[in-house]
Amino acid sequence: MENVLGSSVPVFIGVTVVLFGGAAWMTGRALAVAWKPLWQGVPYGLLLGVGARFVTYALFRGKLLSLPGYLLSTAVILLVLLIAFGLYRTRQMVQQYPWLYERRWFFAWREKRPSPP
Repeated sequence: MENVLGSSVPVFIGVTVVLFGGAAWMTGRALAVAWKPLWQGVPYGLLLGVGARFVTYALFRGKLLSLPGYLLSTAVILLVLLIAFGLYRTRQMVQQYPWLYERRWFFAWREKRPSPP
């Protein structure tokens, strides 16, 4: 597993999931709150993946140029970014337009049905 991750599992969880996952969460939230489209988060996610690989290399002697490690780190970071964006965008739509939309699920809203007279 260490060959795929480029580091040990606890280091991967600590650096990628906790540290850079938190940064991805804040990035997804910032994009949603600023009404930016989701595709603008992709370059940020790719750069956060590079940052996660560098921190793993610099602090924990992981492999810097590990393509599987980079791809897995970036996939986890982009997944966290996507989840945060979806949650905050849904909450924003429901709170900003309560007369038009209601929450349907965590990541979805729907138009309110008119109440019968």
